[in-house]
Amino acid sequence: MLALGPYCATWLPYMKRRELIKASLFAGSALAGAGIVPVIASKVSTSQLKVFTHGQYTVLKLANKPGFFFKAGMAIDADGAPSAYHPKNKGIDGIEHAGEPGNWLALVTDNGKPDGKPVVQSKSDPYPGYYISATALYDETKKRTDPKRYVDSSKIPYVVLPQNNNEEFLKLTNIKLGDFAVAYNTTNRKLVYAIFADTSLFFAGGIEEYRFGEGSIALANALSVPSNPRHGGVQKGLFYVFFPGSGNGKPRTIAEINREGAKLFKQWGGIPQIIACLK
Repeated sequence: MLALGPYCATWLPYMKRRELIKASLFAGSALAGAGIVPVIASKVSTSQLKVFTHGQYTVLKLANKPGFFFKAGMAIDADGAPSAYHPKNKGIDGIEHAGEPGNWLALVTDNGKPDGKPVVQSKSDPYPGYYISATALYDETKKRTDPKRYVDSSKIPYVVLPQNNNEEFLKLTNIKLGDFAVAYNTTNRKLVYAIFADTSLFFAGGIEEYRFGEGSIALANALSVPSNPRHGGVQKGLFYVFFPGSGNGKPRTIAEINREGAKLFKQWGGIPQIIACLK
């Protein structure tokens, strides 16, 4: 679910998730200790086309290259971390971000529906007594009540996209859970390869509101962004690139994300292309 930083405080009363979709894995050598990933760039393009516009957000693509990109801040999503939510609100994120009784949209429930009773981890699970938090991308080979089925926000850097208006944006861009992405911190020049792993849904005054710019705890750490789900995040300074059709709809290892992400980013134009897009 969407854990927002202080700049997003006004979103919280309206934030709800429509469903549990699952996705995750975000990789960059930053996780292995290197924050900046060197790649050899292809020819830089300066021809940009608008893909989607809403409020302060403009999503663009290059005329002769695949993928789309946008500038935004970063809110922190704790979903998938086994320590994310606790019945007594002792988790790393506030329980209000998981939904509410009768509408638990970021938790695994006994009946598999939002109106069910949240499932609590057993003694054999990573965090006994904590709720099981789900992500949109998940491992189909594991049971629904296995915390390891979902992508751990504290370990795997992943990115989040809005699923507003019956997944309008996702359909428009043809982006699928498990596709690869790149996140670049324009402040410190750190870059991390990632995977599209979760979705979000906001309401403002009862109306669905698009919000772009969200990632996992691991992603924030790799980019040196304040990563506390309760009060972390930044208002601006992030550049995101997504590559529709690049994944297989399944969680991937960090090694796979790094390998595939580097290949896609090189073809797209690398750091020189980001710099050209930022001008």
